[in-house]
This record gives sequence, C-alpha cells and structure tokens, in this order.
Amino acid sequence: MPLLSSYPLFEDEAARTLDHAIHGGADFGECISTVARIPSDDTDAWAREWTATADRVAAIGDDANAKGHRVSAAEAWLRAANYYRTAYCFMYGNPISGELTAAFKREAATFEKAASLLDPPVTPLEIPYEDTTLPACFVSGGTGTRPLLVCTNGYDSTVYEMYFAFGVAARKRGWHCLLFDGPGQGRALLTQKLVMRPDWENVVRPVIDFALALPGIDRSRVVLSGWSFGGYLALRAATGEPRLAAVVADPGLSGLPDGLRRWFGALPASALANPLAADPALFAPYVEHVKQDPVSRWKIEQRAYMVHGVSSLQAYLAEGLRYDTAGRLASIRCPTFLACEESDPLAQGAPLIYDALTCPKTLVRFTAAEGAGDHCAMAARSLFLARMFDWLSETLSIP
Repeated sequence: MPLLSSYPLFEDEAARTLDHAIHGGADFGECISTVARIPSDDTDAWAREWTATADRVAAIGDDANAKGHRVSAAEAWLRAANYYRTAYCFMYGNPISGELTAAFKREAATFEKAASLLDPPVTPLEIPYEDTTLPACFVSGGTGTRPLLVCTNGYDSTVYEMYFAFGVAARKRGWHCLLFDGPGQGRALLTQKLVMRPDWENVVRPVIDFALALPGIDRSRVVLSGWSFGGYLALRAATGEPRLAAVVADPGLSGLPDGLRRWFGALPASALANPLAADPALFAPYVEHVKQDPVSRWKIEQRAYMVHGVSSLQAYLAEGLRYDTAGRLASIRCPTFLACEESDPLAQGAPLIYDALTCPKTLVRFTAAEGAGDHCAMAARSLFLARMFDWLSETLSIP
C-alpha cells in the first residue's frame, strides 16, 4: 500500500526522503504536505514543491540561527538539505543541466551550514584522487583512537544523504565515519563531470590512503560499507584493497551483467558479447520500452546514462557488462557482511555471492514481515544499522 503517493516513482522517492526522519533528515508533516501538493506524473511540480518546502524549512533555520538557537537552526537546515536533494532527483539526464547543478549546490550549501553547528562539527574534506579531488565529510565519533567506517555511495545519492543513512548512527556508537562520493556520484558527477568506473578498488585505494592519515583512526579497524549499487562497488573494492578490516555490502550485489543479460535475454549471443558492434535494430524494442515506461526511462535513460557517461542503450549495455566481480570474490580476505532484503531485486543474488566467498562471511536476511524487505531496508533503517554495527563490534572485538 502506498504511503505517500499512488504514483510509483513519486512514492519511492518520497518514502526514501521520509525514511531519513529517524536521523534528522525529514519530518512527517513536511513530507506529507509536500507530496499532497504534487499531481501524479508531474515532475515539474515535484521539483517546484519540494524546493518550496526546502526553502521554507531553510528559512526557519536562518531565523533560528540569527537568534542564536544553534540546535534548532542545525535541525532545520539538515531537513532542508534532504528536501533540496529530493527536489532535483527527476532532473537527471545528459547533458547535465545548469538547473540540476544549481539544485545540488543548494543541497550542499544548506547541509554544510548545519554541519558547522553540530557538536562536534561534521567536517568537509577533499580526498586527493588522480589529478583532482573527491568530496568527503568526516563525522567524528569522539576523542581518542576509534574505528572508522568508510561509506561509498551508489547511483543517485550524495555524501549529505549518507550522513543520515550512516553518519548519525556511527557517531552514536563511537565510530568515526568518512563519507565520500566517487566518480559518477554527487558532486564528482554533477559538477566535476567524473563518470563512474567499474574498477572501484582504484577509487577506494586513495580514499583509504587518505583515511589512514587522519588523526584518531584505529588503523586496524577500517571498514568499508556500500549501499544500493555501492553494494557491488564495496565488494569490488575489497577484492583489491587488503587493508580493510571488514566490508559491508547492502545489498550483496555481484554487479550488472546478470541483470542485464536477463533483461536483454532475447538478443542474439553475439549482440550480448559485443553490443556496440550489433545491429541497432535489435535494440529498437528495448529503446521503445524505455521511452514508454516512466520508471525505466528515469532509471536508465536519465539516471544510468548520466552516471556512466553514455548516450545509447547499446553503449549502456556494453559499459554495464564491465561491472562484475566474477572470478574476483575469492580474493576478498576480510570478514564480509552481505545484506539480503527479501523484496529487493538487487539483493536476490546475495546467497550466490555468499557461496563464492572464501573469507569469513555472514548473510543477513531482512524480511518484509519485519518491515525491512525493501531496497537497503530503508523503511527499517534502525534495524539494519543495529545489525550491521553489532556485527562489526562482535567481528572486530570492539567493546
């Protein structure tokens, strides 16, 4: 049963926004009243109304701050930042528009105002990466030497949303937390124009180099966690990064090839083997489906093309087939936590990954009956985080 909207795309994104209420990223009435103003299938109204709510809540923060009410200001700005992110989700697409980058900058600026008022502040950082830098935020778990959770994103999130998804819970448990966006994610994509790459170990390696040089880090307890498509990215990184004490994949995702081969199953084997050399006419029915189905159009034509820097279904298939952990999983040596959410299609291969791993491993199932069967257990995030952090504490012998 829909919680906020009868239109599936709007329901998914609005519920995702509301799910962050438990960690200060939303409030119920603000979300409910915003969605009520948006007609089904009207993405212009979606952007307009979420921006209006974000502007209103940000102004509450401005007023509170001017009067010296730091806690109220930070709380309002955190919610507003999440609403600004929600407002631009249907602006995705190539070429990346000025409207989209401006909307992202509103999210970033509002979050950073809040971050400066938190106790201790959440610190913005720049991680050296090739000939540029990657954006990051450091959430302190307290004084002294502490374990570090490094969080990697998926397709359409930002370091600011990851603060609600991981940072607050990490801080409560005395963990330091380093949130970063890699190529194809957040600012790295939207303003730096860095598209995603399959060899995520070459992204995470400089991140771990940077993390180990931070003060107060227990170098023997550095953990990598990835959510959504980051479930694949974290596993792929762990195949080539031996300094990790543990890895969390939410969900356990081997990559893109299995899903792509199922979806394009009617294509000749030669077209699957070399999509760019195939006759474009073979892809015409798939192209038409993507254009006619709003969910597919948003997920593939708008979002995936943008993330991967491609402009056709053939190019997307060719690129997607490169995102694979096949033949690499046995090289993971650290303890591995695989999440398997019952109703999430991306999680259904987690048991096969579990079987392929030769390291210490745990498969953790999240069910619809406990309200946690959705993608990344977003509707029961407290349960997910409790199981994840408790497993880490037990596995790494953290009191």
